[in-house]
Amino acid sequence: MSSPHRQSLKTYGRRGGRPLSARQQSLIDTTLPLLSVPVETGAKFHPKALFGPKSAYWLEIGFGGGEHVSGQAERHPEVGLLASEVFIEGVAKLLGQIEDAALTNIRIWDEDARDLMAALETDSLDRAFILFPDPWPKARHQKRRLIQASFLTELARILKPGGQVRFATDVRSYADSALVQFLQHPAFHWLARTSADWTQPPQDHVTTRYQEKRLGDVAPVYFEFEVASS
Repeated sequence: MSSPHRQSLKTYGRRGGRPLSARQQSLIDTTLPLLSVPVETGAKFHPKALFGPKSAYWLEIGFGGGEHVSGQAERHPEVGLLASEVFIEGVAKLLGQIEDAALTNIRIWDEDARDLMAALETDSLDRAFILFPDPWPKARHQKRRLIQASFLTELARILKPGGQVRFATDVRSYADSALVQFLQHPAFHWLARTSADWTQPPQDHVTTRYQEKRLGDVAPVYFEFEVASS
């Protein structure tokens, strides 16, 4: 599925990098087709169609090496998780984690997350994670950042009233701009009460190898938002 919006605003860099191992390539060839989210142009779907009845349905956008989404899936077998990532190495790593832990509650989308979001039914998700997305640090590229008003409007549509979003970054300029975008959007309410609520990792956070590299210019911040009831 391809959308004009995706073609006009690219929010990620290259899709490939290092060659995959033999195991990883085998997982891409044989397992990914079984776990891929089927999206039909112009059609809407509910995650229940993929997972069956679950207590909740979550979405992670840009899962990187997969550690967070696989960790959450292992901790919460009662939840169905949609996992979106465009980089083939990350997809291969997650497939390996799924196989190693015998996880059955993850489905993968390896194209632009906005196309997946457009195909989801309204009020179909309980939670979303956007953790350490590409910060596009150069000023001329910051229009490519994922967190923008139009994206938040679509995110609010697919989240249930009371649904929650966790956004994390270790880049100061992105933290500042993302917080402004969330606060200016009428659908989202910031849940923080003290500075510890955004400077300390949430209790259920799963730390990733990327996060441990500390590549950003500030310590990680974690913003939690709730979708307002209509």
